[in-house]
Amino acid sequence: MKKLYIALPMLAVLAGCSSTPNETYERRAHDERKRQERLVEKAIDNSPKWMTELPKSNSAIYENGSATSFDMAMSVSKAKTLAFGKICMAAGGRVNQQSKIYKTDSENTSTEFSELAVKSFCPGVDITGIEMVETKIFAEGTKFRSYVLVSLPTGDANRLARERDARLQRKHAEQRSQEAFRELDKN
Repeated sequence: MKKLYIALPMLAVLAGCSSTPNETYERRAHDERKRQERLVEKAIDNSPKWMTELPKSNSAIYENGSATSFDMAMSVSKAKTLAFGKICMAAGGRVNQQSKIYKTDSENTSTEFSELAVKSFCPGVDITGIEMVETKIFAEGTKFRSYVLVSLPTGDANRLARERDARLQRKHAEQRSQEAFRELDKN
């Protein structure tokens, strides 16, 4: 009987020890999921209104971009690149996109591997005069999250395009005037 009193507590201790690592790992995984959820919620909470509702204008096209990086300048650069590509597309460019998605589900887990390659190609689409309207940068865990809003003024609102067109017209006029004077000199 004494042996039973000694053996039962030892079995209880051993049983408790065997379940502790499992609970520890489950808790660790749960904590990591919660941390990831908080980061996503923070990204949504910090996002400017123009990430979901672009400004509207009769004299400009607006687009946005968002990206993360461990380097602040890189996060801004990536966000600008995405926004510039979207402006290009809004102004009439083309895009080629290729996606690969592999997903497997089991009783307890789901695994997904996805790959996206996008090539924006904007021949003949002039984005001269594109302007950075606003940039916001936030910490997201150990990374920087950047949001950028860019605009492309259209028509007379695009001062840089007007200036470029005026330079081209002056250059063309100079060339034509020289040709015209040479023709007159021949006669």
